[in-house]
Amino acid sequence: MIDVRHEVPVWLVPGDGPELATEQDAVDLIGATFGSGASVLVVPVERFPERFFDMHTKLIGHFFSKIVQYGFRLVLLGDVSAHIAASTAFRDVVRESNRGRDVWFVSDLGELDTRLAARG
Repeated sequence: MIDVRHEVPVWLVPGDGPELATEQDAVDLIGATFGSGASVLVVPVERFPERFFDMHTKLIGHFFSKIVQYGFRLVLLGDVSAHIAASTAFRDVVRESNRGRDVWFVSDLGELDTRLAARG
């Protein structure tokens, strides 16, 4: 579903649906948004399996790269605190991602709105 937040077209991926983890899942997600005008894809963390957050699987990096390669920004929406507590490497990914423009981890839509208002 497309939504415009702070003049930024955002595609809000439903919380229910098949899990997302692979590069092909990223391509399928991009395909679902084709022609919508969205520049930001917001995906609830519930759509990702536990193994996605395990840095050893490299799923997260491949998924992020595919989304960014196609010119989208990606926002993971929801609580990832348990994953941060369990993995220093994941904590570093979250911190570095949130410093940039391409991938953000936000706890709720209010935090997304704050970030979009500040950076667009």
